[in-house]
Amino acid sequence: MVRLGLVVAEFNRDVTEEMEAAARARADERNVEIVETVHVPGAYDSPLAADRLARRDDVDAVTVVGAIKSGDTDHDQVIGNAMAQGLTDVSLDRDTPVTLGVTGPGMSVDEARARTDYGAAALDGAVDLVEEL
Repeated sequence: MVRLGLVVAEFNRDVTEEMEAAARARADERNVEIVETVHVPGAYDSPLAADRLARRDDVDAVTVVGAIKSGDTDHDQVIGNAMAQGLTDVSLDRDTPVTLGVTGPGMSVDEARARTDYGAAALDGAVDLVEEL
């Protein structure tokens, strides 16, 4: 059985709550144990939580879910780039799969709501990586 850490961004909770539910439903379907869920303020904050989970002996992989919607500035691009690089670093530094179920940047509210299934897809990626590696 794959043991997973789940990181959920609270910003845009109307979307991320559904993403979390999709990830949990897929975990049940695939017989995956979510050993801990960490809720963080926003996607930008997810690399630290992912790193803490990836350090644990009882965690085989980490899945991160969140939604970065577009705004009036390039702030969403800055957040998305920093978060993606941070999560990549965690995965490589800890030799632990960290999958990205964060949608955006550059999304509208409707686009974000249409992509809540990314929570399940990211969990699938984590399980598949654990099984393959």
